[in-house]
Amino acid sequence: MTMSDAAPVSQPFQAEVSELLNLMVHSVYSETDIFLRELISNASDACDKLRYEAIAAPALIGDGEAPKIRIAPNKKDDTLTVADTGIGMDRQELIDNLGTIARSGTKAFVAKLSEAKDGSGLIGQFGVGFYSAFMVADRIVVTSRRAGTSEVWTWSSSGGAGFEVAPASEDDARRVTRGTEILLHLKPDAAKYLEAHEIERIVGAYSDNIQFPIWLVPEEGEPRQINSASALWQRPKSELKPEDYVQAYKSIANAFDEPAMTLHYRAEGRYSYAVLLFAPSTKPFDLFEPARKGKVKLYVRRVFITDDADLLPAYLRFIRGVIDSEDLPLNISREMLQNNPQLVQIRKAVTGRVIGELETLSDKEPEGFHKIWDAFGPVIKEGIYEDFERRDKLLALSRFSSTMGDKRSLKQYVTDLKPNQTEIYFLVGDSIERLKSNPRLEAAAARGIEVLLLTDAVDAFWTSARLEFEGKPLKSLSQGDLNLDLVPLVDDKTKDEAAPAADEAMTIAAIKASLGERVTDVKASTRLTTSASCLVAGSHGPDRELERILSQQARGMRTKPILEINLRHPLVAAIATAQADKKTVDDLSLLLLEQAQILDGELPEDPAAFTARLNRLVLQGVGSG
Repeated sequence: MTMSDAAPVSQPFQAEVSELLNLMVHSVYSETDIFLRELISNASDACDKLRYEAIAAPALIGDGEAPKIRIAPNKKDDTLTVADTGIGMDRQELIDNLGTIARSGTKAFVAKLSEAKDGSGLIGQFGVGFYSAFMVADRIVVTSRRAGTSEVWTWSSSGGAGFEVAPASEDDARRVTRGTEILLHLKPDAAKYLEAHEIERIVGAYSDNIQFPIWLVPEEGEPRQINSASALWQRPKSELKPEDYVQAYKSIANAFDEPAMTLHYRAEGRYSYAVLLFAPSTKPFDLFEPARKGKVKLYVRRVFITDDADLLPAYLRFIRGVIDSEDLPLNISREMLQNNPQLVQIRKAVTGRVIGELETLSDKEPEGFHKIWDAFGPVIKEGIYEDFERRDKLLALSRFSSTMGDKRSLKQYVTDLKPNQTEIYFLVGDSIERLKSNPRLEAAAARGIEVLLLTDAVDAFWTSARLEFEGKPLKSLSQGDLNLDLVPLVDDKTKDEAAPAADEAMTIAAIKASLGERVTDVKASTRLTTSASCLVAGSHGPDRELERILSQQARGMRTKPILEINLRHPLVAAIATAQADKKTVDDLSLLLLEQAQILDGELPEDPAAFTARLNRLVLQGVGSG
């Protein structure tokens, strides 16, 4: 069957696309301009792909016109055309690219979009920009010819349940010699997008730095180029203004926020390359996707190669921008990218510059740095665990909540050390509120010792390494033995020199006998001053919080904890006085264990037995048992 014999075929949209289109068609966002930026961005990607594929197959361009983008308003027909002379799409690519969203996180996007008052920023973040055109158009017709082929296909949809794919008409085929043409039948309330000045405004705001010329073809007058189409990163910093960088960031990163940090420089020497990088001020949706892919684009002599070259380590994957090499071969393959020695050196050097810029920002513009830390702190801390070479710098960059305040640095912590304090103390948990009420803080609080309160999931991992800062080891308050006796109490009057209310050896033996294999050991605590008990991990092996996370992920068995008891607490003393009544000793011992579990955010092993046990003890206390 020839192309001309092929009948039009109607197909349903993927379920997520249908839901997305429903939101687009029936929602009104404050910034519908997004649609034009997204269509231009897609056109630019198509031109980039053509230029890259033409390196190996020059015939794809041949004597044809250079890649460019064309925008043509038509007030008579209420249509707006956005066309490119890029790589184009064949029939199957039209179906795959415009009928499905082949990416993870689509459902999350639809959920966020339905909740958002203004979804324009989300549209660009999630890479589904083509569908934003349905905000302004009630029908879209896409005509495309893949470079190097003779077939031309048309995709059309009114934003309902599906779309139709058919061979293009002879007129369409003559007009589209390569690339893609998108014809928007605009809604009545979108007529402003037919005005030349409105199109120029949007292109100037969002797409001026697109690397290909964007031509406006007005109904009256001559066609004219309306963007600069220059590689801004190749221009001297002295020629550029702050607003130029903001515009470049929005164009390169497909973003709506403003950059919190900009890094622009040219490296000369053994390898020459230009760098233009930005740190966003807001968190992108895919920051914690398992692939942990970066978004820095690699160019070679202003030709886009890939955005998948891992030009920065995974813990800097929030950085957006461009690295443009003068030395790499244009036909470098993805396989060659993995082990290319030039890229290894570029990666090392640029990583150092990014961290150096973050250091400078933290010193000179702490508010700007805190904006980055609030959005990306948990990601940066991944580097403490992964990047041994830069661990000290990343520790110095890190900011923490602590018992002394927020956004505390380790430098501040060490400056404020108490007399005779030789370690940096921390606790890891799932919420600040729970950590602040944790009994393990009591001995440190009595001495005014600052404790870092760590609540990001990554904190349980990086703290598992043996770390120190300025010669002071980092020490978990929930692991190993603790001795703070050399640090003076804040109030000496609180110091109790009296003997413990409970006989240590006898009480510990009784509790051990009652708990059996539920715990690894029972010890007298130096952590507790007012609470009766707490659970800690041994000196070797994972911390309690890390073990909890690992057991949830792998559904594995957890090691038995160590139960620490406060020998001065009345509940512990009651065990010594109840030695003759084994049932009461068992109940009290189990209560010490279970209340420690509850304070750690865990459920007792047997909630029903815990409830019955607690009721028995309460009734005994009120004289009814």
